[in-house]
Amino acid sequence: MSLYAAYAANLDARLMARRAPHSPLHGTGWITDWRLTFGGEHMGWDGALATMVEAPGSQVFVALYDIAPPDEESMDRWEGVGLDMYRRMRVRVDTLEGQEAAWCYVLNGYEGGLPSARYLGDIADAAESAGAPHDYVMGLRKRPC
Repeated sequence: MSLYAAYAANLDARLMARRAPHSPLHGTGWITDWRLTFGGEHMGWDGALATMVEAPGSQVFVALYDIAPPDEESMDRWEGVGLDMYRRMRVRVDTLEGQEAAWCYVLNGYEGGLPSARYLGDIADAAESAGAPHDYVMGLRKRPC
């Protein structure tokens, strides 16, 4: 099994249960010195897509999943890896137990563009249900869309 750092809409445990049914939740944490942003508006169906970019002093809240091998392939399909929409990237996640190495998906597109209100609402709801701090969730709800 490998450790996957889910952010944005993939923080929704129900969504992950459908996309990676053999992969249990491992915990939560933060990817430090990166920030959540949006890009690839031309690639999305409903506005810009979530991604992360390096940003000293920022953090992205993540849920960690122990991804089973068959679920890795499923996740790659969902995230459009074969279509060159997203790529996998190795990151360090700060947890209550210390740092853990994991992988996440990063958009293969330029930063810029706005997400739809529905997509941004889904991301905020997913962050809240995953246990993100109130100020993080409120920051998502106040973002322009």
